[in-house]
Amino acid sequence: MAEEESLGFRDFGLDPRILQAVADLGWERPTPIQEKAVPLALDGKDLLARARTGSGKTAAYALPLLQRLLLLKATGPAVEQAVRGLILVPTKELAQQAQTMVQQLTTYCARDIRVANISASEASASQRAVLMEKPDVVVGTPSRVLHHLQQDNLKLRDSLELLVMDEADLLFSFGFEEELKSLLCHLPRIYQAFLMSATFNEDVQALKELVLHNPVTLKLQESQLPGPDQLEQFQVVCETEEDKFLLLYALLKLSLIRGKSLLFVNTLERSYRLRLFLEQFSIPSCVLNGELPLRSRCHIISQFNQGFYDCVIATDAEVLGATIKGKRRSKGPKGDQASGDPEAGVARGIDFHHVSAVLNFDLPPTPEAYIHRAGRTARANNPGTVLTFVLPAEQSHLGRMEALLGGEPGTPLLLPYQFRMEEIEGFRYRCRDAMRSVTKQAVREARLKEIKDELLHSEKLKTYFEDNPRDLQLLRHDLPLHPAVVKPHLGNVPDYLVPSALRGFVHPHKKRKKPSSSKKTKKKTQNPLRSFKHRARPRPAVKTS
Repeated sequence: MAEEESLGFRDFGLDPRILQAVADLGWERPTPIQEKAVPLALDGKDLLARARTGSGKTAAYALPLLQRLLLLKATGPAVEQAVRGLILVPTKELAQQAQTMVQQLTTYCARDIRVANISASEASASQRAVLMEKPDVVVGTPSRVLHHLQQDNLKLRDSLELLVMDEADLLFSFGFEEELKSLLCHLPRIYQAFLMSATFNEDVQALKELVLHNPVTLKLQESQLPGPDQLEQFQVVCETEEDKFLLLYALLKLSLIRGKSLLFVNTLERSYRLRLFLEQFSIPSCVLNGELPLRSRCHIISQFNQGFYDCVIATDAEVLGATIKGKRRSKGPKGDQASGDPEAGVARGIDFHHVSAVLNFDLPPTPEAYIHRAGRTARANNPGTVLTFVLPAEQSHLGRMEALLGGEPGTPLLLPYQFRMEEIEGFRYRCRDAMRSVTKQAVREARLKEIKDELLHSEKLKTYFEDNPRDLQLLRHDLPLHPAVVKPHLGNVPDYLVPSALRGFVHPHKKRKKPSSSKKTKKKTQNPLRSFKHRARPRPAVKTS
């Protein structure tokens, strides 16, 4: 009955061109945040909206923004072309994602509405040319928008009608407080504003006082993560650090995790250590490194979404490590710098497509970190699984985190995943063999090798190398980097090492073939991860066939 009473996109009174784009995107009904926010926004209200990651917040502000622009342009040709919509986001990746969403929704009115992304700091000249044409919507980070305002490339005082701050709880924590205050001085006195966030904290309240006027607060009565029918959350207690590597090897090599997965660690150094470890077993993975250029990071995400590989290793340290007030970026354990790009972010908002599982190889430092990691899976109506590896010394921290996440006393939010480590004990010697090859020197050289490859293939440095061929020769004839010696025998798993409960049921991880759009045959088979989990749990009675 509730579904019959809920609003559809046509009930919003949107322009037919927007409705056609919505239909092409396959959106059947508005999400809860869209259903509540869009009508209020169309009525001209300022909004302070909180909804969990993956709930459709981007469309919740994009739809009313585009509708307002189309109505304005429909009044006649006398309307002067100007920048009327400004979307502020904390990271370059989110800026590109917001631009893509707006462009998708303007597929059938692209001649009427133009959107420009000015988040890339290395493209000032080309951005100046774009801004001279006065696009209808500008997307960017606060620092880049302020730069163009100060250079008079962008003028908003007489034209801006709608301001959006997406992922508002990160804008201050990312060190944009001063930029935002300066930026607001360039805006008109009256405009409509939206603050969209996954959490409400002191920073959001401060922004509310700065930009909103008598706002409507939307705090949906929903958990910050999907329910257990959509998202399964487990904790896996590992006695030692070695057990974590052993368990991850078994889960991936035996294909107990099906589909795409994201592995989260707490430092960049750990990312490369984990990648080199998996490389020993011919398990393809990729590190999303904030030290690399934006184009490289977006290319990694794009290839992951297209299915070229199934496993990305990421760290949220570059985002959530900066949540302490101030502009200085914090460091991870052992002084590992979180990221070389202060506007790079992984854990928040980035749209990884169809992630089946999130593995917290390292325990998230805060409840917010857990929410934003887990929010990468179980998006829209797709199911997902989160496995969190926990050492005995971390149990108390996990308990406090569960309490803050809303877990009931005596009922753990993260169900215990009682994995019988003795079932995979035969793999331990292989695990130790691989870990011996992943030395600190190998990790350091792996990071240097990626940066070196970026330099060699950089279009921006092409002219420099033409003028300075000796520098190019020094790069190319430097000592070859061998991050880790890969031992071929570790890539194969003999049948006798496969746990008896899984023989004939799973097949060891094989090299991934290039994805083919023509072969999309999916067989409905039982999830081997779930099957092995239940087989591994001690039970008072076991059915025998």
